[in-house]
Amino acid sequence: MSNPERRIPGAEPDDGPVVLQPSGWPMPKGYANGMMAEGRILVTGGVVGWDEQGVFPDGLVAQTRQTLQNIRAILAEGGAEPRHLMRLTWYVTDIEDYLANLKDLGRAYREVLGAHYPAMALVQVVRLVERAARVEIEATAVVPRV
Repeated sequence: MSNPERRIPGAEPDDGPVVLQPSGWPMPKGYANGMMAEGRILVTGGVVGWDEQGVFPDGLVAQTRQTLQNIRAILAEGGAEPRHLMRLTWYVTDIEDYLANLKDLGRAYREVLGAHYPAMALVQVVRLVERAARVEIEATAVVPRV
């Protein structure tokens, strides 16, 4: 038997995703085990941390911040906000760099997307298409119908 639906704090009854947390499972830190929502699906491609001129900042944390800002811009184009995110899939080129920077990455995440933590997966890859990229993130959001 699962827990009752848990709404994102501050969300109206039909205004966003529901966190799915099976009964007895430990609470995840910084992500959700599952999400559920109704509405229009917004999907990004693999988003990297370059600016409008195609320039990457130095380091994983700075690139992650820019990547999340880029995702936020795509969400806005579709009428969505960070609270509508259902899933993020992260691809990093160095898992040790990621683990060594968890606090700074968490701070950058919260500053850009707030305290909404959708379902997430993290994968280390040999490299990304853009040679200078240290991180690439795919996002899926569900935008409520109006």
